Amino acid sequence: MKDYMETKIDLINQLSSNATEGLSDDQVQKSLALHGPNTLTKQKSESLWKRLWDAATEPMIIMLIAAGLIALGVNIFRSLSGGEADFLECVGIFIAISLSVVISVVMEGKSAKAFEALSRISDNTVIKAIRNNSTVLLNQAELVVGDILLLSTGDKIPADGRLLESVGLASDESALTGESLPAKKDANFEISDPKLPLADRANMLYSGTYITSGHCKLIVTAVGDETEFGKIASELGGEGKTSTPLQEKLARLGKTITILGVIAASIVFISQVVSFAMHGGLNIEEVMEAFVTSIVLIVAAVPEGLPTIVAVSLSINIIKLSKQNALVKKMIASETIGCINVICSDKTGTLTENKMTVRAFYDHAWHTDPTELTSKYFAHNVCLNTTADIGENGVFIGNPTECALLQFYENSKERIESGMNYKEERIDHEILHSFPFSSELKHMTTISKVHGEIVTYVKGSPECVMKMCSLDEIKKKEIEQYIEKAQEQAMRIIAFAHKSISSMRDFEDEASHLELESNMVFDGFVAIADPLRKEVFEAVDSCRKAGIDLKILTGDNIVTATAIANELHILNDESIAIEASQVIEMSDEELLEKLPQIAVIARSTPTVKMRIVKLLKGSGNVVAVTGDGINDAPALKNADVGVAMGISGTEVSKEASDIVLLDDSFATIVKAVEWGRNIYENFKRFISFQLTVNLASVIVVFTSILLGLPAPFTALELLWINIIMDGPPALTLGLEPNYEDLMSRKPTKRDESIISKNMLVRIVITGVYMSIVFLSQYVFNFLNVSQEKMPTVLFTMFVLFQLFNAFNCRELHDGSIFKNLFKNKIMLITVGCTFLLQILIIQYAGAFFSTVPLELSMWIKLIGIGSTVVILSEIIKLIYRIVAKRKEVQ
Repeated sequence: MKDYMETKIDLINQLSSNATEGLSDDQVQKSLALHGPNTLTKQKSESLWKRLWDAATEPMIIMLIAAGLIALGVNIFRSLSGGEADFLECVGIFIAISLSVVISVVMEGKSAKAFEALSRISDNTVIKAIRNNSTVLLNQAELVVGDILLLSTGDKIPADGRLLESVGLASDESALTGESLPAKKDANFEISDPKLPLADRANMLYSGTYITSGHCKLIVTAVGDETEFGKIASELGGEGKTSTPLQEKLARLGKTITILGVIAASIVFISQVVSFAMHGGLNIEEVMEAFVTSIVLIVAAVPEGLPTIVAVSLSINIIKLSKQNALVKKMIASETIGCINVICSDKTGTLTENKMTVRAFYDHAWHTDPTELTSKYFAHNVCLNTTADIGENGVFIGNPTECALLQFYENSKERIESGMNYKEERIDHEILHSFPFSSELKHMTTISKVHGEIVTYVKGSPECVMKMCSLDEIKKKEIEQYIEKAQEQAMRIIAFAHKSISSMRDFEDEASHLELESNMVFDGFVAIADPLRKEVFEAVDSCRKAGIDLKILTGDNIVTATAIANELHILNDESIAIEASQVIEMSDEELLEKLPQIAVIARSTPTVKMRIVKLLKGSGNVVAVTGDGINDAPALKNADVGVAMGISGTEVSKEASDIVLLDDSFATIVKAVEWGRNIYENFKRFISFQLTVNLASVIVVFTSILLGLPAPFTALELLWINIIMDGPPALTLGLEPNYEDLMSRKPTKRDESIISKNMLVRIVITGVYMSIVFLSQYVFNFLNVSQEKMPTVLFTMFVLFQLFNAFNCRELHDGSIFKNLFKNKIMLITVGCTFLLQILIIQYAGAFFSTVPLELSMWIKLIGIGSTVVILSEIIKLIYRIVAKRKEVQ
């Protein structure tokens, strides 16, 4: 049987303990040997070499290393055989590799500290316990299973335990269960259901939570790794690394480019060999040269600038997000968040403030503005009939509900008019006697002397307080209607009443006590709830417009969870709210079928949250998890992006996450999504540019060989083209700013290729068009240039085609490039400088590049020809827009 189902006597006997004497020294040693110490097993942190190895074994990096080694081998062969060697290209590839790996390791730092955080949570606090028939103080780490502990208000619970005695006990379990209200505890509570959720086990206390009121005696039933915290720790440690959508797409792209490059190189090699054989010139030197040319094509096809632009773009985004109070711990997460289509969010502390607040009150009229309180009796009841306090910076000390009442008074008109805060009210009015709140009585009573008058104040459940008051049926019905209205919104109701008495006497006997709490004056009630954060409404609406589905996974009960979901307009005819117990009973197949309709899961446990995340990811979704509690940590770690709250979040949730929101603002997630989407689009812009250059260069080289023409470019010209393809002009495409319609598009699917159908069509059309114009000049010389100038004209034409095409690649969709032409000023400056360098190379660096100067009229003609690639792209996009509009009209 479970500990919470055993009788107290049976459990004490099973653990060889004694409720009054505690454990003896021998029993402590036996328990320590049997159950282990009250510490969590620590996981070894990854070494620097391990992190470097992980960064260097990314699929794209491996492909680059292979390309670099091939390029090195080819150039060594050329050098030894007396040919032109280009070691600069090899250096460029290995610099790109090093830069990408170093940036990844430096920006991420340590990303796996969840176990250290869990250990820090169990600080070596001193606990009052009973051992050897004496009350002693023990360090938390010294506790063993079977120890008898004595705990009271404010204590942090050091281990899991079953209550033996309790008086007015409540504990804050929000970090573990997600339940926003303190959980009422009762040592005599009996449980018969073995599947009862942790949040409903009223006879148990759990490690890491806090006692908010009352005192108790308990017997320790689990320590260290066997506590609920410890089980979460083992789940965090047992999960291996998973790849992000971008890593998966880059891996697929790398394989595709490699395969296509090998196929193209093989065709070129075979074509050359066949051509040599047909013309009777087949010899070993020419075959080797043909082989080297084919290998160079493979190297040229590899986008060595891609890892660099990925690393640089992600780093820039991390800096941007840090200025928006979002600390990115895992570099790739700053892009991955742009691809999410499902957010699984905790409620308490994430969507809500995790701070109980008076939302409305009734003092014979309904008020939605809590500051309108003017009733003196109501105000005195709040100040004098509470034991909590509010510390510096508004920190709640004591019962959260009582703290909310004090905050309510401090912000009221009555507080302003009286000129006295609640502490001054307590000093000014003498408290004669108090009857503390208990779960049996469901109310608290205080007798005070107020300006010479003795007044009894009562606060408690509305049913209990209303029974003490003289109310006619009409008034009672009116009050009940307002209470029902508030409860439908998952608000907690606290009612107030008072009564003046003639003199102070002993009210301890039952008859006198009943007389004291009868014929009272009903003053009203307050409606208390954990309010939604102000920015959440707009943020959730933005997520909805961006095609992102929000699911609330909370430890709260179904009523509270449903009320919050309704307030955010998450529930509708197509979505439902269910409890975790229903999820547990479903098979994975049944749950997968239901998941699209499930918007809220109440009473969620760490296991349920993690299961939901894994199923969502397995079905092709890109999942973000937001949370602040320890119960959120496993799901945070297993999500594609884990987002923790920096202020209200526990250390465990922060360390298990990829992004920490330093301001706890849910709206920051929306901004991160927008920037993440922009990074992904910038990668696509870069890839589109590179593949167009690759395609055009392969076509012109391959066709030139087939036609028996000399190679169109020298080695140095190829190097310059490669600098344009992988250098500053291409890299500035990764700095394109956000476009206005970015957040109105659907999220990128997990299995979607990074090269869309639309992109592929434009790459092929543009690459083929440039090749046709280039080869037409090479073969037919439509510009009527001399043979001396032909290589220079071809080289310049190809470069200008690429520079103009860079503008085409800025717009991935059907819009015109001229709409956002001046947004990326760095790109405009870089392309302009590259064009000026091209002019200098042609006009003044002929000795190095084997070029000849061109006259102004030829430059104008070449610029006109180069710009036709923009005109072609604009015509294609115009056709797309017209077709799309016609479909929309139809």
